[in-house]
Amino acid sequence: MTLQQKSYYPWIVVGLLWIVALLNYMDRQMLSTMQHSIGVTIPAIKDPANFGRLMAIFLWIYGLMSPISGAIADRLNRKWLIVGSLGVWSAVTSLMALCTSFDSIFWLRALMGVSEALYIPAGLSLIADYFTGSSRSLAIGIHMTGLYMGQALGGFGATVAAAFSWQSTFHWFGIIGLIYAVILIVCLRDKRKPSTITQASDLEGAEAVRIEIDSHPVKHDKLPILKSFSLIFSNIAFWVILFFFASSSLPGWATKNWLPTLFADNLGLSPAVAGPAATISIAVASFIGVMIGGPMSDRWVRHNLRGRIFTSAIGLGMMVPALVLIGLGHNAMAAIGAALFFGIGYGMFDANNMPILCQFIPDRQRASAYGLMNMTGVFAGALITELLGTWAKDGNLGLGFAMMAGIIFVAMALQLIILRPKTDNME
Repeated sequence: MTLQQKSYYPWIVVGLLWIVALLNYMDRQMLSTMQHSIGVTIPAIKDPANFGRLMAIFLWIYGLMSPISGAIADRLNRKWLIVGSLGVWSAVTSLMALCTSFDSIFWLRALMGVSEALYIPAGLSLIADYFTGSSRSLAIGIHMTGLYMGQALGGFGATVAAAFSWQSTFHWFGIIGLIYAVILIVCLRDKRKPSTITQASDLEGAEAVRIEIDSHPVKHDKLPILKSFSLIFSNIAFWVILFFFASSSLPGWATKNWLPTLFADNLGLSPAVAGPAATISIAVASFIGVMIGGPMSDRWVRHNLRGRIFTSAIGLGMMVPALVLIGLGHNAMAAIGAALFFGIGYGMFDANNMPILCQFIPDRQRASAYGLMNMTGVFAGALITELLGTWAKDGNLGLGFAMMAGIIFVAMALQLIILRPKTDNME
């Protein structure tokens, strides 16, 4: 019996990809903390406008590439796509250590946007294929905690750079990724479902006869890319999923980029205290939310096909009052408590996005669909980040956080009213 045939191998896949997810977010996040260190060598990076361009190019390229990445993942071997993606962005990270000009680091950052975009649709669709029912939300939720951890560790980039140098930081973290890519070549396996022959049921409603071809997996016939996207967009359920995913991305990115500033302004905390209070509270609470929402969804769906939707809606519902309290509160304990409440709700929601998508989108189109979702979420994040910057200048940053609660409430209502799955795993 091969390793892939072992009953525990799907969890090995989750563990392997958890580290990839961590590296994905850590490598992209480090640059944001090292502006001062890099600016000593490359003075142009000290200019806020230039640094803004450097951070924005990643988001724009990452967002534009996401649907393309999803379409590629639906058509190629996902193991090699993940290995290649990790290898390229790790090489880019290492090469940043050699940069001596703003242009060189700018174009490497753009290339990182391309390579990192290739990972998420492929990784999530691969986990979804290994977990076709029981434990799917838990498995995907655990994987998502790798992103949270990578974001948190990336925040220590400046600390490492201060202890050594920014060049050494980029070089060695890139080398770690390249070494891990070799480990994936040995340990990771793709999974494609065997094709099936289905005989239609007769007029009296007898069950269809299914003949499974188990000897050798046969890939589904591949739809043309435009046809695949057309079928996805013709599904009203996908539009609802797209809307609530984009809606949650607004506070998701807002808390990443503006919550430390909001805590410092509203609560009178120093930046040294406000930063960790904001990032750690959200990260820890989101992990707790995943560990609650994953098993809850997996159990609930066994008795009610809308169980995953109900779990996700509970998470969104928790985010609504939390955003109001975060935005309008001026008591440190209450605001941090609200951030914890938001993080738990976000984790419950985040663990169920791909599992809900699997209820409405066939397996051969899931990576494409998630790529579209990823693009929309990133662009929503870019929009809210810029908008909150404008409101912050006028002293209305907290009001902006509170107003996002209304959008989340609408998304939750649409989710509960419209989404009515007929299966937990559409094929």
